[in-house]
This record gives sequence, structure tokens and C-alpha cells, in this order.
Amino acid sequence: DRGYFVEPTVLVSVEGHMTVAREEVFGPVMSVLTYDNVDDAVELANDTSYGLHGGIFTSDLARGLEVAKRVVTGTITINAYGTHPSAPFGGVKDSGVGREHGTEGIATFCELKTYVIPKDLYQTLAASGLPEG
Repeated sequence: DRGYFVEPTVLVSVEGHMTVAREEVFGPVMSVLTYDNVDDAVELANDTSYGLHGGIFTSDLARGLEVAKRVVTGTITINAYGTHPSAPFGGVKDSGVGREHGTEGIATFCELKTYVIPKDLYQTLAASGLPEG
């Protein structure tokens, strides 16, 4: 009586060409795709027009980092999930442009101004203690 709700659902035997594997599904839904080796897993992960977030779970952290470098996403986690407010967050491909959080995110709210002044004036100002920034 208050809306439509979907119970958490796990879809198995999903293949890469299926709509549920190719489009963003918002809701408590997990699609499970299988792979034969790491190269297949990376190919599956990158074979999408989206790239907001990815995650790798492994007992070999060095190998996990190497795989993470090959996955095309704006953010990727290894043995974790989520982000930290001081780290930039945003997607690639059709998952968006730009970043929020961190200095990169704050920079989008700033307008830079360039000052071009003679070198001797700069040296005078620097000697008297230029303000930072």
C-alpha cells in the first residue's frame, strides 16, 4: 500500500549479452556471471558502456592490484567496498564525467584566476611574504 518493493534477488547463469548484464539495475539485484580465467573476467568487466565502480576480492593482493589496473572504472576497490570522502569519486564511459569528493571534486566549484605580473614585482611581493594560493 506504500509502493513497489523487490526482495533481494540473485540471478545466476547470467551471460554477458543479457540485458541484466548490460544495463544498470537499481535495486537489491545481483547478477552472477562466470569466467574461466582472469583475462576472461577482465574482458567481462570491461565489456560494458558503464564504469562507475568495480570490486575485486582476492587472497593475493598484489595480483588483485594488477587486475584492478586493467579494469576500466572510475573507482575500484580490492577486498573492500565503498569510498572515502577524501578520495575523488566518479565514473567513466556512460557512468559520468567529473569527480566529487577530494580536491578534484572541490575544484569543480572553484573558478581560477591567473595573475600575470612582472618578475621584479613578484620578487618584491615574495620577499614581503606572498599569501599562499
